[in-house]
Amino acid sequence: MPLPHRPLEGVTVLCLGGIGPVPFAGMLLADFGARVIRVSRPGPETWEFSHHILWRDQERLEADLKDPQDLQKITDMLRDVDVVLEGFRPGVAERLGLGPAEAKKANPAIVYGRMTGWGQTGPLAAAAGHDINYIALSGALEPIAADDGMPVPPLNLLGDFAGGSLYLVSGVLAALLQAQHTGQGTVIDAAIVDGAAHLTAMLHSMRERGAWSDARGTNLLDGGAPFYRIYKTADEKYISVGAIEPKFYAALLDTLGLTEELAGVEQNDEQAWPRVRQRFAETFATRSRDEWVNAFSLVDACVAPVIAPHEVLDEPHLKARRSYVDVDGQIHPTTAPRFSPLPTSTD
Repeated sequence: MPLPHRPLEGVTVLCLGGIGPVPFAGMLLADFGARVIRVSRPGPETWEFSHHILWRDQERLEADLKDPQDLQKITDMLRDVDVVLEGFRPGVAERLGLGPAEAKKANPAIVYGRMTGWGQTGPLAAAAGHDINYIALSGALEPIAADDGMPVPPLNLLGDFAGGSLYLVSGVLAALLQAQHTGQGTVIDAAIVDGAAHLTAMLHSMRERGAWSDARGTNLLDGGAPFYRIYKTADEKYISVGAIEPKFYAALLDTLGLTEELAGVEQNDEQAWPRVRQRFAETFATRSRDEWVNAFSLVDACVAPVIAPHEVLDEPHLKARRSYVDVDGQIHPTTAPRFSPLPTSTD
């Protein structure tokens, strides 16, 4: 989904192996204007398990890496690419002759991005795993829990894509800048377990200053606070509430019609939170989601509907920004972030 302003125009990326995080990293770089060449096994691809949206705007190169001729073709390409994205288990690329040493020999300025779950080193480096395992071990999953206290995996967004792809792309961009200045390439060890751990920085900061309890469901950001929580509406849909600041909380109470009833209850009185949550839940359950959207439409209370994937094309704000588009009957998220040239001086 090309941008009008393409900051990575002229950069060539070669994607080797990996599912999920590597294709998504390739998609991001392609969105930013890079030429991305995706190596895949010869023959039809398995569409029922494909990542076809993640492959958009990328070139497919069929190659059997166990075939010496195909392998040599890929090796020769290393001279002419700026970035390699590799998603094999540790040691596989080296055994194929496509590891960082071979890449540097072909092109000293090459950026070699390695995407794994557990990293290139450590006791689990050779072990299998998936998103849920990486975020579980990193300490990122345990605080994300349902009302019954059971941890709930946030799809594979937190590990594969936030802790994996986005850190890989950040490393690639930093390494490209270094290569531009020094002519020397870099190997990036992007491990999902590291990225997920890194994302918990604010959580650990709050714990250090006593602003976070290890008892799940009792904190500001984990559903404990009645003003930072999801509520079910009369039509079995949901509303998100994030009225942290006092002025937004006051607007929330006013729109819910609970200002007078809760006048004597301090917003941050944690002892009162269970009772306030119950009253909020009872009140939100009296109207449909869209009725509440209308009620809050002119109120700054940090309240927004919980939109399902099949609804995104019709949501007014997303529609105005074209955050999603219909491409041949399929919903595609558009490029983020967006780029544009600096404005022309009006002096």
